[in-house]
Amino acid sequence: MSVRHLHLWVEVFVVEMQDPKSGVKGADQKLNVTIIPHVINGQDILAWIVTKMKVTTEEAQAFGTMLVAYGYIYPLQNHRTLVLVPDSTLYRFQTPYFWPVQKWPAEDIDYAVYLARRNIRKKGMLEPYEQQHYDNLHKWMNPKWDFIVMQATEQANKERKKPDRVVLDCQERAYWIVHRPPRRTHSAMDYGLDRLIDPNAEEVTGEYCANIFFTQALMRSAVKSSVSLTAFVKYVTTHHNHDPFLTTPVPSNPWITDSDEFWQLNSRSVDIPTKLSVERWVLSFWELISDPRGRVDFKLFLKKEHSAENMAFYEAAEEMRWGAASAIPEKSQFIFNTFLKPGAPRWINIDGRTMGLTVKGLVVPHRYVLDAAQTHIFLLMKKDTFYRYLKSPVHKDMQKRALVPSPHVFTDAQLEANVKNRNPGVSPILLWQQEEEEKAAAAVAARPIDVKAMVATNKLDRK
Repeated sequence: MSVRHLHLWVEVFVVEMQDPKSGVKGADQKLNVTIIPHVINGQDILAWIVTKMKVTTEEAQAFGTMLVAYGYIYPLQNHRTLVLVPDSTLYRFQTPYFWPVQKWPAEDIDYAVYLARRNIRKKGMLEPYEQQHYDNLHKWMNPKWDFIVMQATEQANKERKKPDRVVLDCQERAYWIVHRPPRRTHSAMDYGLDRLIDPNAEEVTGEYCANIFFTQALMRSAVKSSVSLTAFVKYVTTHHNHDPFLTTPVPSNPWITDSDEFWQLNSRSVDIPTKLSVERWVLSFWELISDPRGRVDFKLFLKKEHSAENMAFYEAAEEMRWGAASAIPEKSQFIFNTFLKPGAPRWINIDGRTMGLTVKGLVVPHRYVLDAAQTHIFLLMKKDTFYRYLKSPVHKDMQKRALVPSPHVFTDAQLEANVKNRNPGVSPILLWQQEEEEKAAAAVAARPIDVKAMVATNKLDRK
């Protein structure tokens, strides 16, 4: 039996357990001061499984524990113990919306909203493992945390009867205990639906994928087709000459002719780029800085305008965002001392509110702590510096010097010769090492000069 068929069978079995006539008998039960409807106990569950499946007590208890571990049944009192206790311990059937067979993805943002709502209701008195998850999510999702708290507050203030509120809280807690268990706690979902590959699964057809696509498309906000088509036509018209599928690459397509001249002309370390590359820089600021050669040219312009610190800060923020986690404290301290600290050697000009939030966030640094300041600098360069660059002598000189390669016209004999003389190419590892060395050299060159240390060194030399 495949995994999918097994869970479908379990679903049918649980539905049969809830049958009012032949299922497990439930009753209203008082929990603390609240009456909870349709409560069952572990002893009745065990007896029903033994009778229905005609198995031993040990086998029935193991099967009942599996139902609890996967979240089909949840305990009302000891939430962290996901086993079936064959006594008067109280349980309830989980709502089908939270069953594993639904494959509802357990997203971090949903868990953050749940913990924030629970934190509001409990007035900060979360369980230790929940508090740890709450702190980690707050650190990781700091840019989105205001939105998360707003959602949690709106859900917490929704009016519900007290029994319904208690039941919903138990259902959600049971779901997150299964999908976000405490540390050193076994989770059945480690071996669940999303962790296994079903060899008996049917092949997904194109018609099925199309149905999913159109269903998701209908759920999006409506946009006039004329607006979408106009934007699409504009984009294709603008990028037509830069798309190798629509326009033949010049001098030739290296995958067809086995000539690597096209790659050499468009490599990162080329001294003079092609005219087509320079024309692409004009399309948008993002196209300019996405091209390594275009970024070098833009840095040269910034240096002449005495505003090179903007691009340096943007690159430092990118390195911190995508770099190793162990280097974040060191990089954040370097960025603060170089760009943000009052009197810093390469101090950046951003508004006071953004500066205050950024400096405050650097007390506990993380990958996204510089997002606000980086966005501010990016928009400043995009809306102001970029257009001055397009009118500058630096860009106009590059347009004049840009190469216009001639198209290749190879005969069959020349194509065969190209195949025999094919270059092995440069290893990506060597390119990466070369880039790292260049970055290190640039960082040393951009490091602020300690005048006092230089004076002390000169005095020692004189002695």
